[in-house]
Amino acid sequence: MAALAAEQTVFRVKPTSPFSRVGVLMGGTSAERGVSLRSGASVAKGLTDAGYQVESLIIDSAELVVPDGIEAVFIALHGAFGEDGQIQRMLEEQKIPYTGSGPEASRRAFDKMLSKEIFTRAGLPTPQYAIVKRGEACPLPFPVVTKPVREGSSIGIHIVSDGDDWKASVEDTLRYGEAALVERYIPGRELTVGLVCDQVLPVIEIAPAEGYYNYDAKYQRKDTRYIVPADIPADAAARCRDLAAATFHALGCCGLSRVDFRMTSDSDLYILENNSIPGFTESSLLPKAARAAGMEFPELCDRIMRSAGLNKI
Repeated sequence: MAALAAEQTVFRVKPTSPFSRVGVLMGGTSAERGVSLRSGASVAKGLTDAGYQVESLIIDSAELVVPDGIEAVFIALHGAFGEDGQIQRMLEEQKIPYTGSGPEASRRAFDKMLSKEIFTRAGLPTPQYAIVKRGEACPLPFPVVTKPVREGSSIGIHIVSDGDDWKASVEDTLRYGEAALVERYIPGRELTVGLVCDQVLPVIEIAPAEGYYNYDAKYQRKDTRYIVPADIPADAAARCRDLAAATFHALGCCGLSRVDFRMTSDSDLYILENNSIPGFTESSLLPKAARAAGMEFPELCDRIMRSAGLNKI
């Protein structure tokens, strides 16, 4: 019955759709290229099922050539030259409508230091943090989390329990940039909230089988559990969704996004980061939340595609 229900969700583009022939940008030059190729393939199928004429556009360099006749593009690029505003600025210059946030909002969301500064100014709760460079001591009490300033998919992230692990952990993080973000570790539960065209989706709890939600838990392992809607108190869920919307708007995002949180045993919430182009693989979180809200994958892709535009901040 589930398979039949899924098949029945396929639909044709409505007459009011502003686009019919679209491209899906995928691949890219970042460490997240493999994830992007999987996201892009899923999106291409979803848009095809929704009735669009779809062309997969695989990016192999820091250049952008969109074939004639493509009316708009769905950006399924992750990491640098995907989420950092570069590709968005090129699309603006070429007058090609695109999905998601604009150049500046993308840059703010992708750069964890810029995001943290914006969260702090907006009064949004986020873990205490600092920036370190090679050879510097840990500026915060242990345990801490080290993160590349400009990466995604949990690449280069380490939870550091004490000084014995500090040097090796931060050195690995610094393989992805000249500086690293150091953040106070918040014990508790991992939550995430997706947004689609200003609709705030149900809260998801992420429960890795062991350790934390790293790259393997996201893309390799089959035993990570996703609870949607999250089994948390109603007031905490409402607060989480409100904070996700506030984060989205503080950064100036549009179209789609996903905001990650930690929640303590006292239900205190801390914003970790905003993902302006969340994953669209078979294990990705935004499609899971959309489905829980009654939106099957082709409809989700169609809705985002319809939001494509220009002149974004």
